[in-house]
Amino acid sequence: MDQSSRNAYEQLIESTRAVSLLRSTSALLHWDQQTMMPKGGLAYRSKQLTQIETLAHQKFTDPKIGEWIERCEQTPELLADPLDPKAVNLREWRRLYDRATRLPKTLVEQMSQTASLGRGAWGEARRESNFSHFQPWIEKWVDLLRQQAQCLGWPTGGEPWDALAEEYEPGCTAQQIESVFAPLKDRLVNLVGKLTGCSKQPEDRFGSIELPIDQQRRFVKFIAEQIGFDFDRGRLDEALHPFCSSTHCHDVRLTTRFGSGGFPDALASTMHEAGHGIYNQSLPPQHMDTPMGGPVSLGIHESQSRLWENQVGRSRTFWTWCLPRLRHYFGTAVDELDLDSIDNALHRVHPDLIRVEADELTYNLHIMIRFDLERALLNGDLEAREIPGAWNELYAKLLQVKVPDDARGCLQDMHWSAGAMGYFPTYTLGNLYAAQFFEQAQKELPDLDNQIEQGQFDPLRTWLQRNIHSQGMRYRAADLCQQVTGRPLSAEPLLSYLERTYLPLYE
Repeated sequence: MDQSSRNAYEQLIESTRAVSLLRSTSALLHWDQQTMMPKGGLAYRSKQLTQIETLAHQKFTDPKIGEWIERCEQTPELLADPLDPKAVNLREWRRLYDRATRLPKTLVEQMSQTASLGRGAWGEARRESNFSHFQPWIEKWVDLLRQQAQCLGWPTGGEPWDALAEEYEPGCTAQQIESVFAPLKDRLVNLVGKLTGCSKQPEDRFGSIELPIDQQRRFVKFIAEQIGFDFDRGRLDEALHPFCSSTHCHDVRLTTRFGSGGFPDALASTMHEAGHGIYNQSLPPQHMDTPMGGPVSLGIHESQSRLWENQVGRSRTFWTWCLPRLRHYFGTAVDELDLDSIDNALHRVHPDLIRVEADELTYNLHIMIRFDLERALLNGDLEAREIPGAWNELYAKLLQVKVPDDARGCLQDMHWSAGAMGYFPTYTLGNLYAAQFFEQAQKELPDLDNQIEQGQFDPLRTWLQRNIHSQGMRYRAADLCQQVTGRPLSAEPLLSYLERTYLPLYE
């Protein structure tokens, strides 16, 4: 590699790391806004975030970045091995630079400002359970996102949603999602109908027990630490909507919530976010602030959270280890619980209103509803004012539940308030990847169930770190799945896991 190419690559490293520093600062301000910021700070926080996002956009769209990328792309040594970290970085810098340079500065500023103010408006509207208070922000977001999609473009035969999904799941299109969702939806609806129609229904003694919140906080933190979240490089706080925020691999912030869904919900939410956090903490530190040091996609990220929440956290093997610890923390309050009652409570199929509290079977139906509404909004087939009615209609059709108010209906998620359309299907992709990854881990770690039963989580975590976390962005999501499991992504591992887990409890 000649000196000119070497200089160009080093300039790219230096410049993109400066952009990463700005965006990690933005992430920290977003975390603060949702956890600790006083209500009165919203307007000024919006200005702070807009300033940072504008600076980051300006730095990354500097024509010199494009010149350096082009110079490196003309250097065969840098691209000879597409899986080499330098080639991976160049591939992703090109993709991100092309997208960023298509967006005008004014649009970036408007989107950043709307994201901050929109979150605040969503919180108020949800507290008041009044969609009309949030409707102007949805209308504004749909307009901005259509502009963004037009600037970015989408594949021939595609639609605006595709341009937005590229941000979260590179290469993903609405048609691909629809081809996966359609058969999955049919089989899930049939399975849910079969189980809810059984005369034998699992009881939920676990969810009905009221436990002191302070003790819940200590216990969920203990569990997060046991499965591998490093509290020397992270922390756990509370938020209205649980999330994980990472400024870099040595500073990862988890949030959870207590009260709304009982203790099982608090524990599941914490294990879910800890799964995200473990992934973030395990990304290769030597590649920090470059694409090679970043996660593959949101679908793969979600696979890590769902794997710990469901394949591990709902399993009987996990609770064989966990139940004695639960009794130690909560004493006589949980005396009536045994493995059967916990197993029943964690595997009840109960179509309900709230996505984050949904059981494993109906969860994906919640995602499919949001996907259908997003496409309709962006394609102009649905107006913002029609969202509550359309939402309620789909919940009645797919989940057979009646939505009583906006707070438990179309205002339950924060994602649209931040402009995150094209995002929701990554949750179902995550469920599919999680089942397939865990199935492969069981093949390669034949003693895995016994290890989990003994509270030995290191072997599974090490397997995930070696096969997924340490790879950074070396592979696209589909290629990573092929690399790790030896086959393309399939719905069969998830459906097999669900049938194997749930049918014996009902029949």
